[in-house]
Amino acid sequence: MTCLRQTGLVIAVLTLGIFGIALPGRADDSADRPWQRDKYVVLDRRLIERTENVRLAVGKVEKHSANPLFGEDQPWEVRLDNVYANVIRDEDDGLYKCWYSPFVIDAAVQTTTPEQRKRKTYSEVRRDLDKDKKWQREMGVCYATSQDGLHWDKPKMDVCPWNGQPSNLLFIGPHGTGVFKDSHESDPSRRFKMFNAVEVGFSSDGIHWSPLTPCPEIHAVADTHNNVFWSPELGKYVGITRNWVDGQRVVARTESEDFTKWTKAVEMFRGSSRQRQAYTMIVFPYADAYLGLVMVFDTTTDRVSCELAWSADAAHWERIDEGVPLIGNSETPGDYDWGTVYAAAYPVFLKDGIRLYYGAGNGPHTNWRQGFLALATLRPDGFAGLRPQEASRSGTVETKPLVCNGKSLRVTADAAGGQILAEVCDVSGKRLLQGRAIQSNVSDASVEWESTEGLGPWIGKPVRLRVQLDNATLYAFRFADGDVD
Repeated sequence: MTCLRQTGLVIAVLTLGIFGIALPGRADDSADRPWQRDKYVVLDRRLIERTENVRLAVGKVEKHSANPLFGEDQPWEVRLDNVYANVIRDEDDGLYKCWYSPFVIDAAVQTTTPEQRKRKTYSEVRRDLDKDKKWQREMGVCYATSQDGLHWDKPKMDVCPWNGQPSNLLFIGPHGTGVFKDSHESDPSRRFKMFNAVEVGFSSDGIHWSPLTPCPEIHAVADTHNNVFWSPELGKYVGITRNWVDGQRVVARTESEDFTKWTKAVEMFRGSSRQRQAYTMIVFPYADAYLGLVMVFDTTTDRVSCELAWSADAAHWERIDEGVPLIGNSETPGDYDWGTVYAAAYPVFLKDGIRLYYGAGNGPHTNWRQGFLALATLRPDGFAGLRPQEASRSGTVETKPLVCNGKSLRVTADAAGGQILAEVCDVSGKRLLQGRAIQSNVSDASVEWESTEGLGPWIGKPVRLRVQLDNATLYAFRFADGDVD
């Protein structure tokens, strides 16, 4: 596919305003059956039987010192806007790859100087242009690569030339395009997939794309960062898009068995109020649940930050630490991410932590701003953890029955300056093993037991885990064979 321009598509607005609509998805585990998982993350509320003086808190990110990683530095990058980045680390060649969506045409930017922008807002200029029928805006999709995920190259190609010159554009037209590499796909020509809830496309290399296939049956407005993932439980692709209900942005969901024919989008999630709307939501499988990175648009401050949500089935959602950003804005006006934060699809999971790439804006959402690609990092399994509600008192967490399927218990926790004490109990709550105190930050570290007997006698049997937290945070744990690596 060469430089495609999308025109003449009229998308109907879906006006379903029903909460609690029954959507298919992953079923809850039976309360009568002990859990058996490769890894347990404590943000999954199904796991927890009882807590005392404990709350689930969103994790703490570190913004990278190299930020911003790149900005609007090409003639066709008129306004990076929300960036809508899609980032992967391709296991086949080790390259970091990013597909992002700038506005290649934006009449408000292209007809004003920096000095003129001091006197009129972006919205005012847009209204003036609209009156004269000169308002025009159009997105493109660009491609960038990196060896280390920090220093990015925008390769100049002839796929979609700009004014007759090579560019890193792949095509012009689609809005809010999601791109991912599908490990589930057996056909090499369809390994990379594109989804914008209006059309879909396929590629063998992520650069050269098939003609786009319309999917009007979704019936979505789709003016957001559309994204999609494969659900093994459903045996389907799940697409995340947007509709508007009663003048408010809502996150909508659609499904497909073949990535070509889709169901009608239905409302899945919305913000807590008209003042705090869900602008977009990046959804992905995580452990045995799903996480959602929710971009919250505060209409009173005109700023956007990223919060966290959790779901057992990718259909019914609960907020985690609502009002507390996972990726927040800078408090310094004019800084690269002071105004807006738009998490990329998807996190990049590395052995030493999680990379959360995001589109950053240095000004308010609806006004003048420059856009950038930026990076925040999390410790392994660090999206959210359980910690004491009152720091001066111990907190206690007790799980539901779990199958002890390994010789060691390994935990991921922050305990520097405090401690974690783990106990293994039978299903009635009677203590079987007492662990030695963990007093440092650890990732997948083996618990040492006071008894030399260890977990051996209880392998294959149901047990409960009871954890005491003193000025510490527990993120995840698992049973495993052998000692820590």
